Amino acid sequence: MRDLLDRQLGRVTMYRLVTIALALLVVVMIAYTAVGTFTEPFTVKGQLLTLAVLLVASYVSNRLLGLAWRIRPHTESSVITALLLFFMFWPSTKLDDLVWLGTTAVLANATKYVLAWRGRHVLNPAAAGAVLAVVLQDLFGRDLSINATWWIGSEKLLPFVALGVFLVLWRTRRLAVGLLFVLIAGLLTVIGLLDSGGTFKAAVEAAAYSSPIVFMAGFMVTEPLTLPPRRWQQLVVGAVMGSLVAWPLFAPVLGIEPLTVGPLFVSPEVSLVVGNLVAFALARRRGVSLVLEKSRALTPETRELTFRAKRPLTFEPGQYAELTVPHAGVDGRGSRRSFSISSPPSPDGRLSFALRVPEKSSSFKKALLALEPGDTVHATGIGGDFIWPADRAVPLLLVAGGIGITPFLSQLRHESFRDAVVVYGVSSADEVPFVEELAGIRVVLVGPGRPSALPQSWTYVEASILSAELIADSVPDLADRRAYISGPPAMVNAVRPGLAKRCKRIKTDYFTGY
Repeated sequence: MRDLLDRQLGRVTMYRLVTIALALLVVVMIAYTAVGTFTEPFTVKGQLLTLAVLLVASYVSNRLLGLAWRIRPHTESSVITALLLFFMFWPSTKLDDLVWLGTTAVLANATKYVLAWRGRHVLNPAAAGAVLAVVLQDLFGRDLSINATWWIGSEKLLPFVALGVFLVLWRTRRLAVGLLFVLIAGLLTVIGLLDSGGTFKAAVEAAAYSSPIVFMAGFMVTEPLTLPPRRWQQLVVGAVMGSLVAWPLFAPVLGIEPLTVGPLFVSPEVSLVVGNLVAFALARRRGVSLVLEKSRALTPETRELTFRAKRPLTFEPGQYAELTVPHAGVDGRGSRRSFSISSPPSPDGRLSFALRVPEKSSSFKKALLALEPGDTVHATGIGGDFIWPADRAVPLLLVAGGIGITPFLSQLRHESFRDAVVVYGVSSADEVPFVEELAGIRVVLVGPGRPSALPQSWTYVEASILSAELIADSVPDLADRRAYISGPPAMVNAVRPGLAKRCKRIKTDYFTGY
C-alpha cells in the first residue's frame, strides 16, 4: 500500500496535488448543492460566480504583481489561493460582495510580494488576505459581511476533506505535523465545549463537523513556503496554531476573556497568521539566487550541476533545496522541485545537485539541464532533517538507492572520518556515479553487473534489488549502527522494516517523484 501511494502521488508535484484535491472538493460541493443537500446561502449560481471572481482576481493580480516585482509568477499558487478562499467565505451573487471577495484575492496575492523576506512570503496568502479584508472593511466603515466563515467544516464534506488532507500530508511527509495540529485543536475545542455545558458526543461532533480543523491541517498549516525547515520547528508551529484555533472556546475554561483587537479576534485565519510569524521567528527562511557555474555528465543518466549562491548560504549536510525554474510548457510536475544537496557546506557559496535524467524527463528537468553557465535559478528554501547525529562516535549504516546517494555525498565529503558503511544499490554497471568521491569509503556496491574497476575499499555483491537480508549479510555489525536510508520510495519501503529490527535507529529520505 505504501509503495502504491508513493508511486501514484509521486507522479505529480505537491502543488498540483493540492490543486487537484481542492478542485475535486469544489466539484463535490457543487454537486451536493445541485441535488439539494446544501441550501441557502449555497446556490450553484452563487458558488460558480464566486469561484470565477476569485480565480480571475487571483490569477490577474498575481500576474500583474509579478510584472511589477520583475518576478515570473507561479500560476498554480494563485489558483490554490483562490480555491482556499472559496472554502473560507460564503458564496454570493451580490455585486458588492463579489467586489470585496475579489479584493480579498488581490490582497492575498499582494502579501506574497509585499510581505516577503528575501524572496519568500512570510504569511499564508489566503489567511493573510482574509485578515486584511476585515481590517480594510473596518477602515471603510463597512459592515463585516465579507468575513471568513470557514464553511468547509461540514459533516457531509468531512470524508472528502479528510481523504484529500491525508493524501497531501502523505505526499509532503508532514503527517506528524498535521496530526499534532488536529489533536491539539480538537482536544482543546472539546474541552471548551464541555465546559460550556455540552455533552461529550456533541462536543466531539462539533469539533469534527463544524470546524475547519481537518481542512486547515492539510491545506494551510503545512503550507511549505511558510513552514520552518526543521521537523521540531514545524511541530512547534503546528502546536501553536492548534492552540490558537481552539482559543476562543478554550479561553473561558481558564477564566480568560478571548482577545480582540479592533475588528479582529483569534479566528482560524488569525491563528494561521500568528503561527506563520512564529515560524518566521524560529527560522528566517530566505530565497537564494543561484548562478550556474558548470554542468557535467556523471553517467549516461546522471548529471551534476554546480551553482554559486549570490549571498552567503548555510545548510547542514544531508539537507535539500527547492529549486524554481520557470519555463514554457510546464507539465504536471510543475516548475518547482526539491533536490538533495550533494556538496558539503562551502564558504564560497558553492553547492551542487546530482540528478537522474531518464529518457522521458519532466519539463522541469529539461529546462534545468538546458541552463547555460551564468544562468540564474531561485532556491525557495533549504531544509530537511536527514542529518547525522551530533555524536560523531555513533557508527552509521548508509543505504542508498541510485541517485539517493546524493545526501550521503554531502555528509561524507564534510565528515569522511566517521565510522560509516555505505550500501549502494545501482541499476547497472554503467550507472555508478561518484566512484572517485567515494574512494576510501567502505562501500558495498549492489547491482546486476560488476563495474570494470572498483576502489579497494569497495565490495561488490551481485543482486538486482536491495533487501534487508542482503544488507545484514554484508554488514555483520548492524546492531551497533544507526541506519540512514535514501532513495526511491519502493526501495526505502522494502528495506526499512527489516533494518528496523536489526539497527539501533532508522532515518529515511524518500525521493518522491524519483
